[in-house]
Amino acid sequence: MDDASITELFRRRDERAIAELKKKYDKLCFYIAGNILPSRQDAEECVNSAYYELWNKIPPDEPRDLKTYLCHTVKNKALDRYKYNSAEKRSSSFTVSLDELAECIPDFREDSGEEKALAEAVSRFLRTQDQLHRKVFVRRYWYGDSLARIAEYYGMNEKTVATYLFRTRKKLKEYLKKEGYDNG
Repeated sequence: MDDASITELFRRRDERAIAELKKKYDKLCFYIAGNILPSRQDAEECVNSAYYELWNKIPPDEPRDLKTYLCHTVKNKALDRYKYNSAEKRSSSFTVSLDELAECIPDFREDSGEEKALAEAVSRFLRTQDQLHRKVFVRRYWYGDSLARIAEYYGMNEKTVATYLFRTRKKLKEYLKKEGYDNG
């Protein structure tokens, strides 16, 4: 079946649209997802999710090139899954970066209301820092980048990055103490 006929099945909300799409493009979809994701199960979930998304988007979407539209959707689903899976693996280094901050930021219970004020205080503090120190701090504690990655990103030595972070945390702790936050 040609793409125009499959698209027409989608427009008429005919469930054969998915079956025909699978018959024609399943191998291609798995190839795309498989090049991004090492797990066959993850690839299968992404492909099925892409089929479901097409079902929900056609109509109102009217793709001129169904194959390209499908491949783009599969690729985006696979990239999202890859990012999700990578974030899980990165969590240990992210946890380390949060542990570094624990010494200068007080711990509040969730939804206590104080965390918003604390976040605003940290933002005010960061605006007082020079641009490079601020960017290094944000890359480490917001994005969870490793020292090596930050060093590479800014063309610095890892020890210099660690020193910047240590000094900035120390200043932050002093700043927060003046603002009435005590972590002791």
